[in-house]
Amino acid sequence: MPVSALVLSISSAPWRACRKPFTLPAGPANPNPEKLTYAGFRDILEAFVAGLDQARGSFEQAGAAGDYVLTIDPLRVRFDIDGDGNVGAGETLAGFLKDALALDLPQQKSKGDKAVPLDTTIGFDRADALWFSGYSQISAAPVDFILAHDFSEFFAGVMHRVFPKAGLPMGEFSRGGTLLMDATSDAFIADAIVAIHTADFPVTDGERLKGVLARLKAITGFSRQNWDAILAETDDNRELVPSPAQTSLVPGQPVTEEIVAAWMATLDSVDAILAGELLLPHWRFRQGFDLSAYFETAEETDLVMLLAGPGALPFLADGKVADADSFAMGNRVFGDNWLNFALWFN
Repeated sequence: MPVSALVLSISSAPWRACRKPFTLPAGPANPNPEKLTYAGFRDILEAFVAGLDQARGSFEQAGAAGDYVLTIDPLRVRFDIDGDGNVGAGETLAGFLKDALALDLPQQKSKGDKAVPLDTTIGFDRADALWFSGYSQISAAPVDFILAHDFSEFFAGVMHRVFPKAGLPMGEFSRGGTLLMDATSDAFIADAIVAIHTADFPVTDGERLKGVLARLKAITGFSRQNWDAILAETDDNRELVPSPAQTSLVPGQPVTEEIVAAWMATLDSVDAILAGELLLPHWRFRQGFDLSAYFETAEETDLVMLLAGPGALPFLADGKVADADSFAMGNRVFGDNWLNFALWFN
């Protein structure tokens, strides 16, 4: 999972001292959290991306060929969540999902008038290796995007909200005086204003920004390879993503030929956007926003100016602008469930 992978990647940093956006199943908070600098945080992100690229290489190799199935129960996979060098009994993916995301996973199901253990195994095969290759890039792309920019002012002004005991400049001032509501709410509003004010990020590594576009293209490329492999399968063995001829492990949600066709049509539209052949709509302009040109040539990413309009001017172009019709088949087939399909199919 992309989010948990990022959490794990910073296991040696002061994340246990965070004001918890979710509860980590790691035991007591670190009484002596390490200090965190901007350079140190970038190092953490760099290591995260490097690890994902290493994983991508391994998954690509596993997805290149081979008729194999590895039966694994991912919920029982154990890993050192708290970074203490030991793997405790509760440090499993199931434990993480339960404690961190408040997901109480079922342990059994009814079979007639009896309760039987729930089978949560997956038969991982070559197609799934390609699936993981794609997810490695889904996880790496946003982090690489951040690393392509100088976000030091944002880090200094806002990141104490994420790492309140890491020695950041505003770490001791999450509560202050009262201005409008109460001390806590007013400080939060002030930090939100700082976040907006510092959301202007100079591009410091243009090649890395171009690489983000390459990663996005790789995601759709891996998805196509994944489906080529899925549709070529002749077995039916606990499939992570099934073909129309295989059994879905998602209750009440088979994968039909129409669903596969809608996904391929969606990939076509996404590829057209990434190639600059289909432009993104901007509320203020008749012309469209060329996403490819942005990744290839941008010298800064000012979120406020991009949204307001002036920051988008260098990337406006004439041509077909994406609209509901561009994703008509996906909208019709996936409906309100499109996000679940996107997470499932990547």
